[in-house]
Amino acid sequence: MQAKNLIYDGSFDGFLSAVFYAFEHKLKMVTIQNEFTVQHRLFLENETIHTDELKANRVWSGIKSKLSSNGRYQLYYAFLSEAIGVEDLLLDYIQYVFTQQKKVDKDYSHPSILKIAQIAKSVGREKHRMEAFVRFRLTKDAIYFASIEPDFNVLPLIEKHFKRRYADQKWVIYDIKRDYGLFYDLNKVELINMDFPENFDFTKTDDAFFAEQEFEFQKLWQDYFKATNIESRKNMTLHIRHVPKRYWKYLSEKQPN
Repeated sequence: MQAKNLIYDGSFDGFLSAVFYAFEHKLKMVTIQNEFTVQHRLFLENETIHTDELKANRVWSGIKSKLSSNGRYQLYYAFLSEAIGVEDLLLDYIQYVFTQQKKVDKDYSHPSILKIAQIAKSVGREKHRMEAFVRFRLTKDAIYFASIEPDFNVLPLIEKHFKRRYADQKWVIYDIKRDYGLFYDLNKVELINMDFPENFDFTKTDDAFFAEQEFEFQKLWQDYFKATNIESRKNMTLHIRHVPKRYWKYLSEKQPN
């Protein structure tokens, strides 16, 4: 049987649909690739897999019966890492899971399980950083807007946190790198895509787009940050460890006056 390369639409349900196909056809030689990052390989027959929610749910139900809640979180977090080849790691993980009678998500002697746990830990760390470092700015449309550029696709993981914490205001959190965002309208959160003006600078607070009181708030925040910063106790090494420099361009307190 010729080896197959299963190409899916990039969604989690799409990935699970590809896993279903691999099991259904008892494929022994198979890889799974996101259609946006697909690399054509010699001696592999490409097969486009259409997302099927029913099939995806069947796979997920089987996984739920085999993994602890922590194992399921690790699997989903690893998927959101978008790491090259992570789909093949996850497929190997899932195939192993279904051959075992007991829960195996802590069986770190298995290389795929160990690697998935390591990747998931990195994604979890990025999730917590995004929850801490998101800075909203008030637009002229009375919507609080925040731009982020995370290493991993963590927007699905931070939705509940911000919906719960900022339930009384409309907000958008936009992932610049992946060109999509979350919009909360006081009732629900939905996924959105936005068209920004040419040369729009996400790091600047332009008075053409942001409310006048936003500039006053940013000055108050910067003054507070300076007042609580004890110069004699400054430890930049420790500070950078907790607040890596790649986040600074989106932090109000790091902007020049």
